[in-house]
Parts: sequence; C-alpha cells; structure tokens
Amino acid sequence: MYAEPDEDGLRRCPVCRRVTRPFERAVAYGSYDGALRELIHLLKYNGVQPAARVLGRMLAEAITPMDSCFDQEHVLVIPVPLFRGKSRQRGFNQAEMILREALRTFSGTRFELNTGILARIRDTHSQIGLTSHQRRENMRGAFKVTRAEQVTGREVLLVDDVYTTGTTVSECAKVLRRAGAAKVWVATVARTLKLASKYQELGKIDAPENQVSTFQSFNVSQQETIDLETLKP
Repeated sequence: MYAEPDEDGLRRCPVCRRVTRPFERAVAYGSYDGALRELIHLLKYNGVQPAARVLGRMLAEAITPMDSCFDQEHVLVIPVPLFRGKSRQRGFNQAEMILREALRTFSGTRFELNTGILARIRDTHSQIGLTSHQRRENMRGAFKVTRAEQVTGREVLLVDDVYTTGTTVSECAKVLRRAGAAKVWVATVARTLKLASKYQELGKIDAPENQVSTFQSFNVSQQETIDLETLKP
C-alpha cells in the first residue's frame, strides 16, 4: 500500500514518513476554503475584529481533544509572531487575537499564554508560488527564542491562523526545540487540505461530536455553519 500507518497510527506516504517532524502533531478546525477562508480574510486583511471571536471558538474546539495528549499539567501557549513592521502595519497579530479568544473558553491554568518568548527577527517574502525548498530558505533564521529559560523542559502549543505547507510552524518548532522545549504541538483554525495526502483515517485525537479526518499527521474537524453577514461592516 502506498500510504501505511506509522508508529503513532497515522497513515502517511513514504516521503512523509522519511521526514522527521519537529512537532508532535498538528490539528485544525477546518479546511481553508469557503466561508472559513472568507472569515479569516475578514479579520486578517479587512480588520473585522469581531471575526476573531468566532475563529477563537473554532480554535478552542480543535484544541480541546488534545488535552489528553499533553504530559504536563501546564502547557505553554505561543502564537506565531509577526515581524514588527508587519505588526505595526496591520495593527494586530491575528494568531494572537484568535488565540486569546480561544483561551477564554478554557477555565483554570492549563494553558499559559506567552507572547514574548518567540520573536520574528527577520521579515520574510510571501510564500505564495514558492517551491518547498524556497519556502524553507525563506523561513530559515526568521525566528528566535528570546527567553530560553522559560521554554526549557516545557510542552509548547504553537498557534497560527492557517497551516498551508507547515514551513512556518516547522521553523518555529525547530527553534523552540533547540531552546529546550520538551515537545511542541501545533493548532490552527484552518488547514489547506489540497496539499495534504488523499489517504485518510480516524486519528488518535477524536473531537466530541465531530468526525476528525487525518491528513498525514493533521487532524481536521468538521466545520460549523458561518453567517458572515453578521460580521461584515
């Protein structure tokens, strides 16, 4: 069979199995298309900040089933940072805004948000149209951990809005692991499924009342209906 189960029970192609992932597993709420794509664009490019609340609930739904996977009682949660120039231009980091909304749904101290540990120290070009090699080179050296002592030995949940090829979160995860992070997990609101494997099966992480499909190492739960008209200005 072309795609065979690996040691964690996930079905991946031979090429993917030869690649050592710098993160344990990645989960997403839904596919980056249709209404979900438009909702992300409303926040990211049009500054419609109420969209962050809806996206935050979706992110929380994707994160919730991961709870049993964490070994530590307290998990460090870090949004993928923007370069300072892009952050000033946009006025906000959409990953951080969505994450803050998601964390409102969780009680207790399970997740510890820290936005200052990981920094984007180099501006990068758009990844659109780049080959896999070009994407990796574009991201190489773009991130650094500013306070390694706060990462050492910790489990980290890395959060972004969209997972496309995984180049950005992989570079972040590598930097975090080099700084001493015990494990890195990834959660995003959306995943570009057209780039994922066509082979799918139920993964180890099963969201309550949501069928979860696994694309290589990626779990994507079904989407809810989104009424975009209530969010548009």
